[in-house]
Amino acid sequence: MKKLLSAAGAALLAVFAAVFAFGQPAHAAAGFSVSNGKLYDANGNEFIMRGVNHAHTWYQQQTSSFANIKALGANTVRVVLASGDRWAKNDTADVANVISLCKANKLICVLEVHDTTGYGEQSGAITLDRAVTYWLSIASALQGQEKYVIVNIGNEPYGNQNYGTWATDTGNAIKRLRTGGLTHTIMVDGPNWGQDWSFTMRDNAATVFNADPAKNTIFSIHMYGVFDTAAKVSDYLGRFRTAKLPILVGEFGNLHSDGVPDADSIMSYSQANGIGYLGWSWSGNGGGVEYLDMTNNFNPNSLTSWGQRIFNGANGIKSTAKEASVYSGTTPPTTAPPTTTPPTTAPPTTAPPTTAPPTTPPAGGCTASYVITNSWPGGFQAEITVKAGSSAINGWTAKWTFANGQTITQVWNATVTNSGSAYTARNVDYNGKLGAGASTSFGFLGAANSTNNAPAVTCTAS
Repeated sequence: MKKLLSAAGAALLAVFAAVFAFGQPAHAAAGFSVSNGKLYDANGNEFIMRGVNHAHTWYQQQTSSFANIKALGANTVRVVLASGDRWAKNDTADVANVISLCKANKLICVLEVHDTTGYGEQSGAITLDRAVTYWLSIASALQGQEKYVIVNIGNEPYGNQNYGTWATDTGNAIKRLRTGGLTHTIMVDGPNWGQDWSFTMRDNAATVFNADPAKNTIFSIHMYGVFDTAAKVSDYLGRFRTAKLPILVGEFGNLHSDGVPDADSIMSYSQANGIGYLGWSWSGNGGGVEYLDMTNNFNPNSLTSWGQRIFNGANGIKSTAKEASVYSGTTPPTTAPPTTTPPTTAPPTTAPPTTAPPTTPPAGGCTASYVITNSWPGGFQAEITVKAGSSAINGWTAKWTFANGQTITQVWNATVTNSGSAYTARNVDYNGKLGAGASTSFGFLGAANSTNNAPAVTCTAS
């Protein structure tokens, strides 16, 4: 997102071109890598980004933001840098300090050059090739940090004009970075101010991926007003997943000048399908988009409504982020759900989410609450939140009975069994221990008829 946003200003294309699947090599162990459309850390564990963007280049004094972002549950921060062409250059020493702040707070660092924003439409914006020159000029800060750093070549590298060379320019930029000695996972943004309404990135992603000699590139879509329905969100992301192309939502908000993004669907679909997301942005927005601030004046104790939503809401950062295993030195279980998705072309129903109230626990017990987060003809997605009572617990069991013939087809973050319509969910090894008043959540996809009432859920602590 550029500091002063421009509306997308163009309609979605009606005809979708095919995206073709392709083979990818097994991931390496030197740093981050991608394989079969997924991102892996240096320990070989799948890593799903859950975090936020931070406008470091304009607010370099806000170094406490890294710790504050971590404290709210994030596992990743995307850091705005400048090449010196539109804004003052973040030099080698400053970039090294940013990386050290990420590492000190056990965050994965996605570093991006912002000066490319809107090239071809925005006056003063630079080319991807010029951004590569910047990366190579600070290479000494990056080398040896492959376990902790992902290089996002350039933010939103084309506007809504003259973006036809995006694929060629992006492929050439990747190859030049590789020739220059950078072995990191590379992230690339789409054109059209990052929103790719022309489907230029989507339809050329396989070509760009194969242009990388290391086959270690991930694609980033920015979801603002173009992505205002669940159908648009799931269609775009779903095509990448089907083609086994690595994709994440590198920016999104809950409001925007070019339309209202469907943030709920972005977060629920991403969680259901093991896709990373990075919200825009921590604080400091201007030019009429101050509503995208997650905190008031960088204060983590003063979250805005957007901040509350992305950190503490359904499918939010606090309940879904898992710290990269490179910081613990251990191999945690893989928590991503299966990648099979509900039908991407079916529109969601217009009914609001259905919630069943939690039961009241005894001291030291737990409560469980059920919410339907998305639905479509014949299917739905739901989430159950388990909350400890006045004392810490070491494990939990949630039980419910479907009254309308619903069945569960996929589950994540719990072990679920059933006897007919009666279902039992138990914690997995990483989310059973909860402090007093702490909560965790698990989710699932299911099949349903036209009636799909939320059942009451009981919770037993152990």
